Amino acid sequence: MANLHFELVSPQKLVFSGEVDQVDVPGAEGDFGVLAGHAPAVATLRPGILTVFVGGKAEKIVVLGGFAEVSDKGLTVLADLAEAVDAIDRGMIAEQIGEMEQRAAKMEQGNELDKLITRLDHFKQIDRHLTGTAMH
Repeated sequence: MANLHFELVSPQKLVFSGEVDQVDVPGAEGDFGVLAGHAPAVATLRPGILTVFVGGKAEKIVVLGGFAEVSDKGLTVLADLAEAVDAIDRGMIAEQIGEMEQRAAKMEQGNELDKLITRLDHFKQIDRHLTGTAMH
């Protein structure tokens, strides 16, 4: 299998840089996989689990938004936050969910409430992944 150069960067650090087999990205418009030779693309990330496949192993990384760019040089992901699944503070995720639920309960119907509910759903999906299949 041809290798893909992949870089994952957060404001705090360079999380990953190297050759990989595949990366599955949680895009705002839906999840997508990137292999070597992928067509150029730019996508917005949603909070979710990014999966990096290297040598038959899968490394799962929680990302909380950002951007992904596929070019002839490979895939670059600029994430607002990126941490390995086993390093994530589950309490922080639960706290975020609680705060968003409280804000949603006080908001009027409309576009801002819809956006908040969508983000809340993404955080709940991350929480389910952390307690389910992402830990395996």
